[in-house]
Amino acid sequence: MIPTIETERLRLIPPSPDSFDVYERFYTDAEASKMYGGPIGREQVWGRLKADLGSWYLLGFGVWVIQLKSDNSLIGTCGYWQGRDWPRELTWWVMPEGRGKGIATEASKAALLHAYNEFKWDKVETYMNDENIAARALVEKLGGKKSRRQEFNDGLSRDIYVLPKPD
Repeated sequence: MIPTIETERLRLIPPSPDSFDVYERFYTDAEASKMYGGPIGREQVWGRLKADLGSWYLLGFGVWVIQLKSDNSLIGTCGYWQGRDWPRELTWWVMPEGRGKGIATEASKAALLHAYNEFKWDKVETYMNDENIAARALVEKLGGKKSRRQEFNDGLSRDIYVLPKPD
């Protein structure tokens, strides 16, 4: 049910129990996960992994785990997330050692192409915490255009961007 997507350097693979180690390293690292609700404990990490896998079965979409083709290591996630009463969004995280290498860009372009070509979505959106400068830079690099600002049920307001289909 969950496809694998290949790019030049990456495989986007289904989440599985084998993904737990990279999830745990990311979410228990306070600096790495600060924009994603971290740090969190081991049981909460397991819950995140289960939620990411369950999204595919409940909603028909979710995140993939990013695997480097060069050594088969797992380096992050990229794909789609939707909380209850939240807009659907493109989301990603990459381990600190993988940042600044174009991994999030390459994975995001692949996920966007899949959304437009396979899911047949007419629009892909994303949003981020106002302090997440790196995420905003990536969204702009991907051609994202701010469409609106919205208050969320967690009490925060966020800019929502529409992302185009990559060339």
